Amino acid sequence: MKLSLGPVLFYWDRQQTLDFYADMASLPLDVIYLGETVCSKRRAMGLDDWIGLGRDLAQESSAQIVLSGLTLVEAASELSGLRRLCDNGELLVEANDMGAVQYLSEKRLPFVGGPALNLYNGYALAELVGSGMCRWVPPVEISGAMIRDARAQLATLDVAMPELEIFAYGHLPLAYSARCFTARAENRPKDDCQFCCQNYPEGIPLLSQEGEALFTINGIQTMSASVSNLLADYPALEASGADLLRLSPRAAGMPEVVAAFDAVRNGAMPPLAVDGCNGYWHGQPGMLRAEEAGLC
Repeated sequence: MKLSLGPVLFYWDRQQTLDFYADMASLPLDVIYLGETVCSKRRAMGLDDWIGLGRDLAQESSAQIVLSGLTLVEAASELSGLRRLCDNGELLVEANDMGAVQYLSEKRLPFVGGPALNLYNGYALAELVGSGMCRWVPPVEISGAMIRDARAQLATLDVAMPELEIFAYGHLPLAYSARCFTARAENRPKDDCQFCCQNYPEGIPLLSQEGEALFTINGIQTMSASVSNLLADYPALEASGADLLRLSPRAAGMPEVVAAFDAVRNGAMPPLAVDGCNGYWHGQPGMLRAEEAGLC
């Protein structure tokens, strides 16, 4: 299986972003996603900056470079920016909003169907494959069994399966809102947030009343508290027909994460268990590990 590096979901300043990708360029990654998917107010990197970075990475590594679009489009300016991204003329685009799907389909451009498109069955897959989707990233809450069922249903429709990319590591992006939770946590209005997301390079932990980690707040995005890690499930991922495993960037430790997944795909034994959660893959609550769910 190939390894992909998902788009950075947190708001890092320009230099941190450039330094991060300079480190990633030398790692055994097959696909690298670039771009802002969470909030259009995060302007440390503009579209021209992302395209320029993509050109640099294409020269420094053999990875395919993909531009990722916004997940929640709320304003005409954001729609205009999304159209510019789709019209970049150089790089494959990951569509995270149905507006991007429609625009790319009208232009007859192939695209990656991101996890926020919420495609759960073969009929939905067939519709988007017909619109140009060449790679499917299932929703993060989908189980291995649901993926197998979707593949089987798609086969009955006589539609070729697009590439399958599974979200295999990182804080899970669960939901999006028009409200900015990070600004609210600092008693700031969304329109005058002062880019306070930069104060939290891996989001804000949200605890339950009992003091247990429940979610991670990242601007308008709600994420899992625990890091999802499917490395121990590598044999099942392989059996599911996955073509790529997506590793979602974190502020620290990514070279070690990439090295661990690369070792297993090159023949090393996967660990029996890992830190983090994998409940969704097993059809259980996402915050659980397989051991807690009694599955091993």
